[in-house]
Order: sequence, then C-alpha cells, then structure tokens
Amino acid sequence: MIRIILIVVIATASLGFGQNQKQFVLGNIDEIYSKELNEKRTLNIYLPEGYNLNDTIQYPVIYLLDGSANEDFIHIVGIVQFNNFEWVNQVPKSIVVGIATIDRRRDFTFPTTIDKDLLAYPTSGNSNKFIAFIENELQPFIEKKYKTNSTKTIIGQSLGGLLATQILITKPVLFTKYIIISPSLWWNNGSILNQEIQWWQTNLAQKTDVYIAVGKEGFTPTEIPRVMEVDANLLAEKIQNIQNTNFSVFFDYLPQENHATIMHQAVLNAFKVLGSKNKK
Repeated sequence: MIRIILIVVIATASLGFGQNQKQFVLGNIDEIYSKELNEKRTLNIYLPEGYNLNDTIQYPVIYLLDGSANEDFIHIVGIVQFNNFEWVNQVPKSIVVGIATIDRRRDFTFPTTIDKDLLAYPTSGNSNKFIAFIENELQPFIEKKYKTNSTKTIIGQSLGGLLATQILITKPVLFTKYIIISPSLWWNNGSILNQEIQWWQTNLAQKTDVYIAVGKEGFTPTEIPRVMEVDANLLAEKIQNIQNTNFSVFFDYLPQENHATIMHQAVLNAFKVLGSKNKK
C-alpha cells in the first residue's frame, strides 16, 4: 500500500512570505484496493497526538463518509482534536479514517424503483457492495495496520446518512456508534423506513448508540411530498421502539441549520451527547 503525507496548511517561519517555509502535517494518505468495488480507494488518516507504535495503547476509530480533504475530513478532524483536549474530554483520542469519495450516488444508495431517480442518478444502487467493502476489506485493513480498539463510529450526512442508516438497519454490529445527519431517507420514496428491525430485540448484544440530527430542511426531491425533518423523526421513533437495553438513540432538531450548514454543528452536538453518556 502507498502511504504519503497529506499537507493541509503551509505556515511561514518568518514574516516574509515564501521564506523558510515549514509544513504543518494533519495526517496521512493511505490506499486500499477493493475487490468488492473493483477499484483503488483513498483513505485520509488522522492519528491522535501521542500515537506510538511501540506502546500498548489502542484507540477508537471514527469512519467518516465523504472523507476527502476537500469534503469533511479537515473540519471533522478539528472537532475530534478539540474534543479530546483534557479540559474538554468529550471524545477519547481517536483515529479518524476519512473515506475519500469517488461516486457517492453509486456507493451510498440501494436500488430504487423510482424512474425519476434512476434518470437523475444513473450510477445509483451499489450500497450493498460498499457495505461489503467496509465490512470485509476496510475495517480489517484498519484494524491490522493501526492500533485500534473495539469502539467504531460512523459519520454520514445526506446520502452518507442514508448509507449509515442502511448499515444500522441491516448490519448494526459493524459500528458501536452511529452519527446520522440529515439522512436522505426519501430515497426510493422512503422505503428504508418500512424495513423490519424486530430481530434486533434479541440479536443486538453490543452497546450501540445512535445520534440522529436534522435541520430546517423542508421538502425532499420526490414526486410524492416528503419532509426531511419528519422522515428523520420517524427514523428516531422507529429505533426508540426497539426493546433492547443495549441500544440508545438521541434525536437532535437544529432549526438554525439547513442541509448545507448542519454537518459541523451536528457532529459537535453528537460528541457532546455521546461523550456525556459515556461518562455516566
């Protein structure tokens, strides 16, 4: 695998621009070839301060969908780093794995029966392969190469939130924490909200926390009218009805945010909510 440096900030060592420049390194770029997807995938990796191959410390892993450097990787790493300051202590020191995007419409959606969506999203419908990539290739790769523990978080927004919801419903054991933001539950006319999850009541043995956030986002791009806020609330209610003490869900309505602005604030809130819970 190729491992190169991701340079995100250039700082000057003197007042004169271009003189004695030093590099500020935020993380590494790793690569993995996926047989499931039949392509090479880029991973942006942030390792916490003090990460040392020679000690015995193991770290939680945060898997970030839309994790390219020009997407959400840089600002989410900033939130993680801030929240694990000892005087904040909302999040333990963690490894962040940003999964760089190639075709999010292909990777984050399951097949649809809606002709309009098929025309608008001609590459859609491959989420099962992407989930197989996460389960069979990505997680084993990260767990073999980096010093990880059993705590695994996924963060997904919009279509990424749809994918995180699909994983939660179909393979919840892949992650111990789900941060689902403005999920595009309207896909295939909201069919994911009708999927049966009764089997969770007996099969889900691990402690699992779910945070769902939505802003003031209004109607969805569907022929049959749907409202983003309503769909997100229906998902939260559906999960809250699960009779399993190992499972908890938190719903966060952020009326000051919209679909474009919600990501940063929602992740801050999620870390606060989940961090406070874990301190109890």
